[in-house]
Amino acid sequence: MSDGGSLLPIIALLPFLGALVPGLMIRAGRTACATFTAVPTLAALVMLGTLAPAVLRGEVLQAELVWLPQLGLSASFFLDGLGFLFAGMILGVGLLITLYARFYLSGEDPMGQFYTCLLLFQGAMLGIVISDNILLLLIFWELTSLSSFLLIGYWKHLPEGRQGARMALAVTGAGGLAMIAGMLILGDIVGSYNLTDILAEGDAIRASEWYLPALILILLGAFTKSAQFPFHFWLPHAMAAPTPVSAYLHSATMVKAGVFLMARMWPVLSGTDAWFYIVSITGLVTMVLGALIALFKDDLKALLAFSTVSHLGLLTMLLGFGSKAAAVAAVFHVINHLTFKATLFMTAGIVDHETHTRDIKRLGGLAKFMPVTALIGTLAALSMAGIPFFNGFLSKELMLEEAAHTGWFGNPWIVPVLATIGALLSVAYSLRFIFHVFAGPARDDYPSHPHDPPFGMWAAPAFLTVLVMVIGIMPHLAEPLVAAAASAVTGAEMHPHLKIWHGVTPALIMSIIAVLGGAVLLALHRPLDRAWIAAPRPEAKTIFDGLVGGIAALSRALAEGLHNGAISRYLAIFIAATVLLGYAAFSGGEMSPPTREILPVPPVVAVGWLLLVGATILVVLHHRNRFRALVLIGVIGLMLSGGFIYLSAPDLALTQISVETVTIMLLLLALYFMPKESPKESGALLRLRDGAIALVAGGAAAALAMAFLIRDFSPISEFHLANAYKGGGGTNVVNVILVDFRGYDTYGEIIVLGIAGLTIFALMEALLAGPAGRRLRARPVPPDRSRDRHPLMMVVATRAMMPIAVMVGVYIFLRGHNQPGGGFVAGLVISIALLMQYMASGFAWTQSRQRIEYHMMIGWGVVIAGLTGAGAWLAGKPFLTSAYGYIHWPPIEEFEWATAMAFDLGVFLTVLGAVMLMLYSLSRIARYAGETVNVEPMDYDPSLTVEQRKPEVE
Repeated sequence: MSDGGSLLPIIALLPFLGALVPGLMIRAGRTACATFTAVPTLAALVMLGTLAPAVLRGEVLQAELVWLPQLGLSASFFLDGLGFLFAGMILGVGLLITLYARFYLSGEDPMGQFYTCLLLFQGAMLGIVISDNILLLLIFWELTSLSSFLLIGYWKHLPEGRQGARMALAVTGAGGLAMIAGMLILGDIVGSYNLTDILAEGDAIRASEWYLPALILILLGAFTKSAQFPFHFWLPHAMAAPTPVSAYLHSATMVKAGVFLMARMWPVLSGTDAWFYIVSITGLVTMVLGALIALFKDDLKALLAFSTVSHLGLLTMLLGFGSKAAAVAAVFHVINHLTFKATLFMTAGIVDHETHTRDIKRLGGLAKFMPVTALIGTLAALSMAGIPFFNGFLSKELMLEEAAHTGWFGNPWIVPVLATIGALLSVAYSLRFIFHVFAGPARDDYPSHPHDPPFGMWAAPAFLTVLVMVIGIMPHLAEPLVAAAASAVTGAEMHPHLKIWHGVTPALIMSIIAVLGGAVLLALHRPLDRAWIAAPRPEAKTIFDGLVGGIAALSRALAEGLHNGAISRYLAIFIAATVLLGYAAFSGGEMSPPTREILPVPPVVAVGWLLLVGATILVVLHHRNRFRALVLIGVIGLMLSGGFIYLSAPDLALTQISVETVTIMLLLLALYFMPKESPKESGALLRLRDGAIALVAGGAAAALAMAFLIRDFSPISEFHLANAYKGGGGTNVVNVILVDFRGYDTYGEIIVLGIAGLTIFALMEALLAGPAGRRLRARPVPPDRSRDRHPLMMVVATRAMMPIAVMVGVYIFLRGHNQPGGGFVAGLVISIALLMQYMASGFAWTQSRQRIEYHMMIGWGVVIAGLTGAGAWLAGKPFLTSAYGYIHWPPIEEFEWATAMAFDLGVFLTVLGAVMLMLYSLSRIARYAGETVNVEPMDYDPSLTVEQRKPEVE
């Protein structure tokens, strides 16, 4: 880790931590909400500023938080000149947008939600530009799509806002999926997922046969994110978002993520004909097309949106040229475009905010009423047009200079001519922004009387306008930052000399043509606009909507054909596909000959096997009779338990028989509320199909098992046997595996079990609160119901069994680390004891004696298990690594103490809570169905009517 690199994870994390605050601080007022949004952004910006001297000297700062090094997974960050430039833009403009949004958003807008989403997006963008691990970069990349979706659709009441958000997510998300594949290819070529390693292997990547697929996939991600042709259409439709979102996402940050990616990967992907032609052609076409469409847009934000598309195309074209001078021009224009375009978006927002319209044809003459806004907008638009003494002129000159010396397919004129046309159109729409909005006579039909906004709204664009002018007049001030960023892009030390006058060059002549031609186009705008409206042309949105509609229709047809609600069809498809894939894998390789002889089968084992097969066949034949099928399933479970015992697996046998008992008892209770027989759902042909699939799948599984049994192989059990005691401190290998070696799996499983119990409870809650509950209460109770519902023998037996079962459960729990047992089995044993109490004395009587909430038991179980696992971090060990030692307490003999016991306690509580919560859910149905509430275990008063014996249900 380089000096200062330790700040990088903090900088990346601050926006995400800050996102927790605005939603709470909105109760303290809008200003407090904005302030506490600005605080993490400012703190991150200050930290970044402390790293500036080192970065500008050419140093690369790194930091790494190792997670799974075996898989190449780590939270790695690095900061060079390019990352510093973009991080500064993200944080700096984010700070200005926070101020602007405070005054732009109305009191009816949920500002806390807006600032939360803004900080989430800010953190995702920061993660992209400073990530070293490409897998981490990909996560942040997708987070930008998700968070921008929330920001673009912030005004949920606007259909165009919802549609724009969906369109942006669909296009950029699809490109992101392609980029994931391309990045993984690069990681595979290099053998590392660290960007710093990948950037050092440019020659190997370009020489690889996978270079072209990786290039195309990565460029798809970059082109979709930066709205390059033919994916340019999503950006204008995202303008339905509030103007602060447009100013932040679509001028300074999100849309430049694709440009950043191309610049970042420039050292390894550029330098080939494929890069040159794909990137430069795409960029130049986007530049000209975006500028042409922008000229004829009447909506202010739409004009600026297409102008953004055009300038993104300019940046893409420069990076596509592949020269170092073009890289310098691209980096410089990134800075300049940020300053004037964010200013123009905020200016458009001010105009819309004060006049209540963005329609240029309803504007004009605003300079008289809004002089401050007009001055800010005019200066920024002149920079966008590339007029001298503004920063846009400088980077435009550099672009035209590079275009003048670039040829396509041996022709030296195509690129210069098209670049000049693009610059000419840029001048035209920039001048239109000035003259059709601010110049001309004042009107008396504005939707709302215009006036300059409060200082808080124009302060941010005014600050950026000052940068526009300062850089335009004194470009040498930007040289250190441009040099650092360009050096990072090219991989070579760069020393650009930025100046206003370069003499009479082809770029100057092209620039003069562009300015004069743009003025002429503005003068001819009205007839050209009529011709544009009348001319037939394809609409990208219509094409996109048609494509999405076709895909949706195809998906719907496939879904309805495959997912008809019949579980038999799902299982048939899944099992048949599994068998086919298994066959393909099996037939694709050669098997070694058998190395083991088949052992003789003892008679007892043969009889047990026959009983198991017979019970299985009987389940198939009698599956419609629910009770009979349940009894047969119990027989199968017991036979499997016996098989585990025979094969010296007492832990598995104990777990199997406990699970079997609990499951059968719960199902027996559930059968009370179900019909005796299940309906006949499939015909003879379907049953024949299902039987054939089942036989093939079962035979394939048996063949696979046999193939392993008659051959020698190296199972992982050898490692577990060798390391169970010295690594986990236990002689029961199965338990050590569950609480240490694969403790993370166990932790996930108990969470799933707890969720299952809570889900069943929630479903029953909703079920009984609706029509089903009312029908249950109205259902007449059968008059011939047995009055001996709680037999004396059963009540007495369960009372005697309860303390014994609890003692056995505690014993099994304590011995689990070294002998068969553990928290899972102990939880099931005590669950069985409690289940018997419910069955013997009734749901209501037993429930009234409950002292611990089952929800709380599940929660504490998961918390205890999680804290035990996290405790290993304090010792610098991986999550859930067991610690153990030996303690001697006189007069007790020396005994072992392991942290695995605490984890097992969490497992025990979760299992017990989940099982009992499921039982409680069933008991509620019984109470709704009319079960009487006993005061004593066998209390029954024949004088009470059925209605009087019904419980009061809350």
